[in-house]
Amino acid sequence: MFKSTAVAAAWLLAAASQAQTLGDALAQAWARHPQAQVFDARAAQANARSELATGLTPAPPSMSLSNVSDRLNAATGKDAWELELAVPMWLPGQRAAQGREAQGVQTEVAAQRTALRLQLAAEVRDAWWALAGARNALALATHRETAAKTLQADVQRRLKAGELARIDANLADLEQLTAESEALEAQTAVRQAEQAYRTLTGTDAPQLLAEEAAPDSATPAAPHPQLVAAQALAQLAQARVSVATHTGRDAPELALRWVRDRGDTNAAYADSVGIKLTVPFGSGARQRLTNSAALADALQADAELALTQQRLALDVARAQRDAHTAQLQMANAQERLTLTQDTLRLSEKAFALGESDLASLLRARAAAFEAQALLNRQRIARAASLSRLNQSLGVMP
Repeated sequence: MFKSTAVAAAWLLAAASQAQTLGDALAQAWARHPQAQVFDARAAQANARSELATGLTPAPPSMSLSNVSDRLNAATGKDAWELELAVPMWLPGQRAAQGREAQGVQTEVAAQRTALRLQLAAEVRDAWWALAGARNALALATHRETAAKTLQADVQRRLKAGELARIDANLADLEQLTAESEALEAQTAVRQAEQAYRTLTGTDAPQLLAEEAAPDSATPAAPHPQLVAAQALAQLAQARVSVATHTGRDAPELALRWVRDRGDTNAAYADSVGIKLTVPFGSGARQRLTNSAALADALQADAELALTQQRLALDVARAQRDAHTAQLQMANAQERLTLTQDTLRLSEKAFALGESDLASLLRARAAAFEAQALLNRQRIARAASLSRLNQSLGVMP
């Protein structure tokens, strides 16, 4: 008789304490993700930008040394040395604007890192449940193959005893070959799913795949990482508009000059100290070009933020509907399995008593196997729908 408990035991949705969690798989996948190292470098770059924005000057000071003499022509001993130390100066409002930009870059890098991790979590979840489905199909196919071999042996025994016809033996042999072929296909599917998981995480898949907990509510405590990233990008774009507004020209320079010179060989060296202020002129066309580019980026970031908010709201609504539908389908599949199992028990009893033919038994058995397979698929579909709901809410595994 078809044992649903045996297949249910082979089903791979177990308690988290019995298996590696989705969070562990995500950590393994993130550790080998190429972009993880890139974000470390971008974070270091953002920190360096912040240090520059909080400096006393917009750029490092510079020093120049020059010498003028007539030794190559008249050679009267005329000689002059000039030492200049120049310090760039912040334009009005520029330092504060660049400070906001630097802070925005740091926030944007951190938000993009979290958003990318969530994107990777979607891939891990898909690989996780694809493997669960493949293993479930293999467990069911193996059980069907075992049952088919048992039936084949029983039919052969009864054929030799003259209780069954040769056509019944052919049906049993065909059932065994079909079950064996399905088992081989299921093994191939499992190997492919395990390879996909190994490529993503760098490790072998766990023997037991734990179901993810359902979200506590439709509104998570933390905002969605993709929404946070879009907001950070919009804020950064606005900060860059402010930087462009306050940087209409190159930074002015204040220089301290020290000059030591003499008129000829008989004269003594004289020292003098002076101050030089360099104020570059601004360009209206250049300022308009910079402001326009910054403003365009800000408008695009605001539009992307609005689209992200709409998309995330639609994703949550769709995921909630899918989770509800999966729950209903699983309940229907359970009722179908109960009916087909009862029919199978009656068919097995009738066949054993000679009251029914083998074809009827095989039909009942096929219906029971299909009902069990459907229930297992719906269980995995329900678990996967909960993962997708968590994904849409921005909840990490």
